Amino acid sequence: MTSLKWDGLKVVVAGIGISGFACADALLERGAQVTIIEADDSGNRRDRGTVLEVLGADIRFGAEHVAGLPDVGAELLIVSPGWDSEHPVVRDALAAGIPVWAEAELAWQLRPAEEPAPWLTITGTRGKATTATMLATMLSAHGRRATSTGQAGTSLLESVLHPQPYDVLAVQLSAHQLRWSSSLQPLASVCLNVGPAELAQDYGRIYENTEVACVYNVADPATEELVREADVIEGARAVGFSGGTPAVSMLGLVEDVLCDRAFVPQRTTSAAELGTTEDVRTAGAGVLAAHNVLNALAAASLARAYGVNPSAVRDGLRHYYPLTHRLNLLTRSAEVDWVDDSAATDAFAVAAGLSSFESVVWIAGGHGPAPVDLDATVQKYAGRLRGVVLLPGEGSVAIREALGRHAPDVPVFDSAVQETGEVPQIEPVMRAAVEQAEAVARAGDTVLLSPAFPAPAGEAFSARGQAFAAAVKDVA
Repeated sequence: MTSLKWDGLKVVVAGIGISGFACADALLERGAQVTIIEADDSGNRRDRGTVLEVLGADIRFGAEHVAGLPDVGAELLIVSPGWDSEHPVVRDALAAGIPVWAEAELAWQLRPAEEPAPWLTITGTRGKATTATMLATMLSAHGRRATSTGQAGTSLLESVLHPQPYDVLAVQLSAHQLRWSSSLQPLASVCLNVGPAELAQDYGRIYENTEVACVYNVADPATEELVREADVIEGARAVGFSGGTPAVSMLGLVEDVLCDRAFVPQRTTSAAELGTTEDVRTAGAGVLAAHNVLNALAAASLARAYGVNPSAVRDGLRHYYPLTHRLNLLTRSAEVDWVDDSAATDAFAVAAGLSSFESVVWIAGGHGPAPVDLDATVQKYAGRLRGVVLLPGEGSVAIREALGRHAPDVPVFDSAVQETGEVPQIEPVMRAAVEQAEAVARAGDTVLLSPAFPAPAGEAFSARGQAFAAAVKDVA
C-alpha cells in the first residue's frame, strides 16, 4: 500500500462528514483525482461539497450515487464512519480487489517522512475519549507538544498534518477505523474493554505491530486474549492495568495510590507512585468515578511506555479537565448534586454513572432499540434509584419495562410535555424533566442525566446536555 503514488490516483471518498472532508482535502492537495459520494446533502454537507468542488473534486449527492461503487476507475476507496462491510459501495470495492481504507490508514500513510510523531493508540467500547484526553495532559505535563485526536469532532488527519508538528499523538480509534487500517505501527496501544463479541476482532487490531507495550484490562480477560493473538514487534511487552493491587508488569491501586510495577527497573520488588485517586476527581468538583480511575491507569500505562516520568503523570491527572457531558457536576443545590452524563448512550456508560453515586434520581430515555445489557444494568443498580424520570421516545418503554421487572417500587415519572405528534423540542422536555426530578430529589441525592439511548435523528450530540444545564440553572 505504501507504494501508492498520490498524484493522479483515482480515489472515491464515501461520506462527506468531518472525516470524509479531511481525507478528500488531503488527497486533492496531493494531486489525487477525488470523487465524493454522499446520499444526504443536509446540514454542512452541501457547504463542504462546495468547498471541495472548488478544489477539484467530483461531488455526487443523492441515493443513486451510493447504490454501488461509481464507475470512475477507482484505485482506492476511503470510507467514513458508518459505511460498513455490507454496504454495496464497500462490497463492490472488495469484490474488485480495490483497497478500502479508513481515515486512520490514510493518516498513517501521509505522516511526515522525517521524524513522524509516534502514536499511542486507544480503543474499546467505552472510555476511549476520556483516556485519550487524560493521556494528552500527561504528555503535555512531561513537556511534549501533544494532543488527543480521533474522537468525535476531531480529525486525525488534521493532527498528523498540522503545520506545527506534534511530538506525540494520543489517538482514539473506533472499531470502524481499525477494520479498515492495516499498516499502523503504534508505539504503545490499549484496548480498554470489549463489548459486543462481533467487534472483538476489530478491537484486536489495535495491538498489531505495537512496538513497546500492549496494554490490557485485567478485569476484561478478552483484552488480554487479544494481546496474546496479536502479531507485535519483537520486544513488545504485555502490560495490565487493574483496580486492585498490581502484580509484576501491571499498573494498579494500593489503597488509594496509583502504582506502576511495569516500567520501573526493580519491578519485582518495588513500584513507582503515580498519584492518588483524589487526583482523578472529575472536573475538580467532587465526583470520583471508579471507571475514571481505570481510565487514568490505562492512560498512565501508555504514558509510561512513552517515557513520561511519574510526577508528570500525577501533574497531568491533577490538571485534567474532563470532556463535556461526561459525569460533569453542574451544581449542588439544597444538598442535591446535578450531574450531566448526556454522552452516556449505551448501558455500559450508564452503569459507569450509576455506580458512581449512592442515591440517584435518574433522567433517561431517547430513541432507537434497547442497548445491550440495559436490563442487567437496571437490575444491578436498582437499589440506588430514588426515582426515574423518562424522556420521550421508544427508549422510555424499554426502561419502564426493565424497572417493572427489577425495581417495581421505584417511582417512575414522564417528562410532561404537550403531545403534538412530532418529536418534542428538547428545551421544554428537559425543563419538565428537571422540574420533576427536583420534586423527587432529597438531600444527599444525585440527579443524573444519563440517557442510555441516542437523541432523535438530526439532533446534535450535545443538545440534551446543554438543555439540561440550562434547565438546572433556571430551576435548581
